Amino acid sequence: MSGLPTRYMLIGLATLAILLPLIGCGGDEEDAAGAMGMTPEEHALMQAGGGQEVDSTGTLVRQPVHLTEAQEQALGVVYTKVETRRLERTIRTVGRVVAAEDRVADVTLKIDGFVEDLYVNTTGESVRKGQPLLTLYGPELVAAQEELLTAKRLASRVEESAEEAWLSAQSMLEAARRRLLYWDITAEQIERLERTGEVTKTLTLVSPVSGIVLQKQVLKGQRVTPGLLLYRIADLSEVWVEGDVFEQDLQFVQLDAQSHIEVAAYPGEHLMGRVSFVYPTVDVDSRTNCVRVTLKNPGLRLKPGMFATMFFDSQLPETMAIPLEAVLVTGERNLVFVRDADGMLQPREVVLGPQAGDYVQILSGLELGETIVGSANFLVDAESRLASTGGGMPGMQHGSEPAETTPRPAEHQHD
Repeated sequence: MSGLPTRYMLIGLATLAILLPLIGCGGDEEDAAGAMGMTPEEHALMQAGGGQEVDSTGTLVRQPVHLTEAQEQALGVVYTKVETRRLERTIRTVGRVVAAEDRVADVTLKIDGFVEDLYVNTTGESVRKGQPLLTLYGPELVAAQEELLTAKRLASRVEESAEEAWLSAQSMLEAARRRLLYWDITAEQIERLERTGEVTKTLTLVSPVSGIVLQKQVLKGQRVTPGLLLYRIADLSEVWVEGDVFEQDLQFVQLDAQSHIEVAAYPGEHLMGRVSFVYPTVDVDSRTNCVRVTLKNPGLRLKPGMFATMFFDSQLPETMAIPLEAVLVTGERNLVFVRDADGMLQPREVVLGPQAGDYVQILSGLELGETIVGSANFLVDAESRLASTGGGMPGMQHGSEPAETTPRPAEHQHD
């Protein structure tokens, strides 16, 4: 065969050289060798060890390759320099809108009682801080009001000149007030009680925050006990968007960095938020880490439970990087073909850092300024594999020194 082999022939022969040891042909050795254009001895060597040089771990050893200018053009080989550059990367993940935990309040009771009136009666209602939620009747509440009024009367009768008695009466009055305050009775209700001197059957429980009722678990007439959850109210003027980021991408997500959010309900809108928390643990099954973004929610347009798309833009400091296309990933290692001063393409193992767009960081294995194969690596690797069998394509040179190409003498024909 003469001339430069086509790209398809090179790939096919390289693949065949790799797969032959795995085929296990059971036919005649001479027939199999003849079909491949090989001697029986060469075919036996190929079957025994693939005819390929391997290291102590069984990994195929690639051989240096020398290409002429015509061969480089035919194979589409392009060279590039190893340089430093600033890598930019955007991490994209799916998130969910949740209520900000620091803006959620549970309404519970600290005493026994019965719900007399219910002012906020449905989930989803909007309430403001201090708005009445319900009225509560309880014997303890009535008794506490009476104790306050008794302490008030006693304190008013004691002269300030009787210092010890006056201080004792004032202490009793303050203790009676605190008891009601501890039961979440408002200061306004206590002041009205002292001003009017009238004990009321019920006292009113008010909302501690402004927000939306996420849960309501109380009915009119219900008996309630200390610790029972009555309402869960969330201030949704600021919400969280939480999403899972793969652990290898965490280095691109920084606290306080900006993130933009998109939701399906408002196509084309970009909402800006801030990375407020990166969870300290990684999910062992998915190998992801939860990241939280905090953002304002004017008009309460973002609803807890909505799905969102999260984008994190990051920029690495200037670092050594090469085109991703220049790296040959074998499954066992990452290789780059380096062109030396003699024009030989030397396979070099490299350690990769993070990928950013069409470039990848090089942690070790290359030096700045070196010339490497930037494209058609698979074709160069195919020839390098063939070189390890001691063969190779016609017109290719292998080894540490490029050999000169000399024309083949014409064979004499005999009658």
